[in-house]
Amino acid sequence: MKEGPDIARVAALLGDPARANMLTALMSGRALTAAELAQEAGVTPQTASSHLAKLEAGLIITQRKQGRHRYFTLSGPDIVEALEVLMGIANRVGHNRVRTGPKDPELRHARVCYDHLAGDMGVALFEGLTQQGLIETGINGVALTVNGIEFANAFGIDLDALHSKRRPLCRECLDWSARQSHLAGSFGAALLDRFYDLGWAKRVADSRIVRFSTEGERQFRELISR
Repeated sequence: MKEGPDIARVAALLGDPARANMLTALMSGRALTAAELAQEAGVTPQTASSHLAKLEAGLIITQRKQGRHRYFTLSGPDIVEALEVLMGIANRVGHNRVRTGPKDPELRHARVCYDHLAGDMGVALFEGLTQQGLIETGINGVALTVNGIEFANAFGIDLDALHSKRRPLCRECLDWSARQSHLAGSFGAALLDRFYDLGWAKRVADSRIVRFSTEGERQFRELISR
């Protein structure tokens, strides 16, 4: 038997259509109940429970209880990144769902990927910060520069609080729709939270869509093109 990580087992867990729909719903970063995930997957509650048990046993999702309710979340941001890559591959090779709707352009424009900004706006943020010399990509991944640290402090982001977390500060995440990088990690999440706080954007209820106001998008464009 070959040694090393068993990618076939992980791929099998992710590859079932019902489980894939559940995991895609959890990419919003919200904790969802089994009933909500059953609805997302289009299966009965009993079938959903079986799928969730397999995902939990495989450490793809985690469960937490609050009162009588059980909620499920993805086990980590690396699961989101893996799903984004798989969605990008599916999009590139033409394995797309036939049914499309009016939300599709909005999802491509700006959406949440776990807890950071994705879509065209997320890619623009990554490119803008790079061109301004605020982040740089090297052999060790993405990192804030000295100017980037000054920018973060001036923009109201507490880097000391972010450093205290186990999560990487900056991470590159391949965007499935744009096929370019957007910014993940605790700094990427903090930037999106700051956009919310400033009133530039808001999450659309029960959706991954991030909707910028006209003024918010103008301010955003100004921020990334200084």
